[in-house]
Amino acid sequence: PDLLPTCNGEITTMSFLQDVVDILLQYVVKSFDRSTKVIDFHYPNELLQEYNWELADQPQTLEEILLNCRTTLKYAIKTGHPRYFNQLSTGLDMVGLAADWLTSAANTNMFTYEIAPVFVLLEYVTLRKMREMVGWPGGCGDGIFSPGGAISNMYAMLIARFKMFPEVKEKGMAAIPRLVAFTSEHSHFSVKKGAAALGIGTDSVVLIRCDERGKMIPSDLERRIVEAKQKGFVPFLVSATAGTTVYGAFDPLIAIADICKKYKVWMHVDGAWGGGLLMSRKHKWKLNGIERANSVTWNPHKMMGVPLQCSALLVREEGLMQSCNQMHASYLFQQDKHYDLSYDTGDKALQCGRHVDVFKLWLMWRAKGTIGFEAQIDKCLELAEYLYNKIKNREGYEMVFDGKPQHTNVCFWYIPPSLRGMEDSEERTSRLMKVAPVIKARMMEYGTTMVSYQPLGDKVNFFRMVISNPAATHQDIDFLIDEIERLGQDL
Repeated sequence: PDLLPTCNGEITTMSFLQDVVDILLQYVVKSFDRSTKVIDFHYPNELLQEYNWELADQPQTLEEILLNCRTTLKYAIKTGHPRYFNQLSTGLDMVGLAADWLTSAANTNMFTYEIAPVFVLLEYVTLRKMREMVGWPGGCGDGIFSPGGAISNMYAMLIARFKMFPEVKEKGMAAIPRLVAFTSEHSHFSVKKGAAALGIGTDSVVLIRCDERGKMIPSDLERRIVEAKQKGFVPFLVSATAGTTVYGAFDPLIAIADICKKYKVWMHVDGAWGGGLLMSRKHKWKLNGIERANSVTWNPHKMMGVPLQCSALLVREEGLMQSCNQMHASYLFQQDKHYDLSYDTGDKALQCGRHVDVFKLWLMWRAKGTIGFEAQIDKCLELAEYLYNKIKNREGYEMVFDGKPQHTNVCFWYIPPSLRGMEDSEERTSRLMKVAPVIKARMMEYGTTMVSYQPLGDKVNFFRMVISNPAATHQDIDFLIDEIERLGQDL
């Protein structure tokens, strides 16, 4: 109540915000301090009971509000910590953080040039640059920042459907034939989720077989497209993955592009995780053929370390997003404005309210240059190779697939001493299944590090180490291995 815009609230406001900044700065410093925990773990009921989180009729004092800020950060996971490897999005970039603060202060919406002039122009500039890096001539095409890769993939599906059957926009699914989409069995669940949301249905998403490294098999894709056509269905989209979630595999984009061209099917590349490699001269060959895609998802909040959220959908054909999504709301997109209306981008989005996501990426790109992102990405890939070389022949480790990882995903089992001599049997499998979850639980209780695990197909729980945090070093990789061994010795 004593803060601006209250009269005479200026002094109180300044000192309050100064205190908040102090809390934030302490947290930032702690995030990079290896002697601090990655996580101060409490079970949900403990955390609920330990503090009063309930909302009340009466206001609290500013002291209590600051305490709330401290408590929240006390139990937050330090996702910028050099030993946090749990997600595809990690790290804490200072310029990105500054950009986020500025974005929040400006507090505007991405509808129109009228209310977000600089942000709208930066989105235009940045998306064009990203399309250039995909390899579309002169950066031609269209795009939008969306609330994450799942929504970007859904946009691709929406636009692909509209391109083939524009009448679906007015008439709905009943007016068009039964559509079928194709994606690999290792692809992200968002492809099916998008099909469910758009009324296409998850049964209409055909999963294509992968080889042992997790790459889509083109001959199987072609076989399944032909099969669908024989049944009278209409293949409308193939979603290839550049950097799968678990194995970090890159689908063979050139072969897939040839098939899409042959059968006149929209080619989407989900590069949410692997798109960042386009910044690296050393690694971008893994995405050869991406320039032939009709649309691409690329999440700078993953490999490039931009603060959440920052996900771009890029579309090769200009104007398609607009005609697919526009509703001509006359209170936002008036046609008689005094400036070039092409900068009013809000009508090509599915959202009405849209957060400014571009500024973090743009400011970081200015601060690092493409060369800085390249160095950061190359370093992460080098660390993954270091981990792979360290454990591939080490006692107590088994790799989930053979060969050097293509991305920073390193997938392995830790085999505790008690299982090392055992023959492959049902008992060994069921015991191995329990190893990773127990080690992970202990990691969280000690708070020393976090790394992800999962089963996949017929493979029981294995660790999936991913590196996207520029703060990580060789010592952190060594630490992780020591920690897994310390916590798993007795299993």
